[in-house]
Amino acid sequence: MFENIEWVFFDVGSTIIDEHIAYEHRMKDIADLANTTYSSVYETAMEFYKQNKKGDLETAKLLGVDLTKWHKEDEVLYSDAYECLEILSSRYKIGIIANQSLGTKDRLEQHGILQYIDLVIASAEEGVAKPDKKIFEIALERGNCKPNNAVMIGDRIDNDIIPAKLLGMHTIWIKQGFGQYWNIIQEVEKADCVVHSLMDICNIL
Repeated sequence: MFENIEWVFFDVGSTIIDEHIAYEHRMKDIADLANTTYSSVYETAMEFYKQNKKGDLETAKLLGVDLTKWHKEDEVLYSDAYECLEILSSRYKIGIIANQSLGTKDRLEQHGILQYIDLVIASAEEGVAKPDKKIFEIALERGNCKPNNAVMIGDRIDNDIIPAKLLGMHTIWIKQGFGQYWNIIQEVEKADCVVHSLMDICNIL
């Protein structure tokens, strides 16, 4: 399935970085603003995620409050991220294609994984964000890589799998975070492979 691969590109949030505490923090903040309970906010958000919508954003809208700030201090590496990147970086070039605020490289350095990454393409620095195919094209151009020689790995069907697939890249859907609740409806949403952890990828590539 995955032949002649030169580059492996990763999303960041809910792919390499575990965001569940940050999402819990945001939902607690939404609950406080809306004068309701965390469990109520969480249950409502889950219903939206299962409808292929952004649960936190849609819940805040429904409750008539602004989406609260993101707490980056709550982000942590998935427990198998370091080992996965160490293994894969010995086999392929490793890149990042992510919707992230300024300073992505610094944050990856703080997490101790920048040493395994050859290229970082982040929306804040590039001025274009997923699902726009342009950000993937930028990554491929800078990596001097053809789409069929690259794999995109991400948790979001809409942001990661669909645009990469449309460009001709190979795709792996990692079912972590709230992205795992996406309901596949169309053929274009189907990744080449589905995994449930980062180390699963090392057994495939």
